Amino acid sequence: MDSKLLEVSKFDGEGYMPMIDYQSWRVAELRYIDELEVDNLKTMQKHDESDEVFILLEGDFTLFIGGNGDHIGEISAVKLEPLKLYNVKRGTYHTHVPEKNATVLIVENQDTCDDNSPEEDLTLEHKKIIKKLYTELNS
Repeated sequence: MDSKLLEVSKFDGEGYMPMIDYQSWRVAELRYIDELEVDNLKTMQKHDESDEVFILLEGDFTLFIGGNGDHIGEISAVKLEPLKLYNVKRGTYHTHVPEKNATVLIVENQDTCDDNSPEEDLTLEHKKIIKKLYTELNS
């Protein structure tokens, strides 16, 4: 097939990998990486210029939401269901735990980067809440 007509991409590694950037949007894939194990989480991030859509293709993935203020607020969690779209709204703090079997498709603005995606350190209390919610959802 002519690559000018059809681009085929595949990712078998760990972590986050942008797959396709086009004009204002990006499609990426997220898989397990040890820094995103529940006991290793250190920060929550928000995107100031983009919503971020998560679509679980396979496996297990827990998404944590921390409000949309200037700082992390009340933390809630959801275990993603395959092939449903989860749209984290612009300015909402979030983090996630992809299990070793997880493959997640991500759609966001193409220019999403550290400059427009501030992070905030998780406090010890935040970490306790995240661990408790994770355990409840994954028991």
